[in-house]
Amino acid sequence: MNDASRRSCAKIEQVLGQSPAFQKVDKNFYVVRQGSAYVYLLVSDWGDDRSLVRFVAQLARGVDMSPDLAMKLLRINARLRFGSFGFVRDSSCVTFSHTLLGGETLDEPEIYATLRDVALVSDEYDDQIVAEAGGQTMQQLLEESALSSLKGELEHRGWGEA
Repeated sequence: MNDASRRSCAKIEQVLGQSPAFQKVDKNFYVVRQGSAYVYLLVSDWGDDRSLVRFVAQLARGVDMSPDLAMKLLRINARLRFGSFGFVRDSSCVTFSHTLLGGETLDEPEIYATLRDVALVSDEYDDQIVAEAGGQTMQQLLEESALSSLKGELEHRGWGEA
């Protein structure tokens, strides 16, 4: 990791580190829960002396991406002040992301504004996308996973149904 990436990580941890919604996953990877959205922050080197801070929210998985939905998301992209929708074909996942230049110019208002906007857009559109194209929001997937894990633990302890 170059110096700009180290500075970016330090700034992110300084700005967001006291929030109970913030979690450091790895040396350059963080997660912040905002409403029903989970925003991932990934810091990466860009050349020898610069870095990028990518904010990504997964809105919905298992989405049946139609040409109509793709065009709708592209039209919305054109109206947004920053950030854009994307689609990950392997998991049929609609994402929303924005990338900042890291390093010594990365500042607190920029981190908060980006986090807020990525979370707000994600929170606004995740249910609409699922209603139109199927799949599950990330909130639904996480709740389902947590319930499944709890059920497994209860069954393991002999408290659940056999």
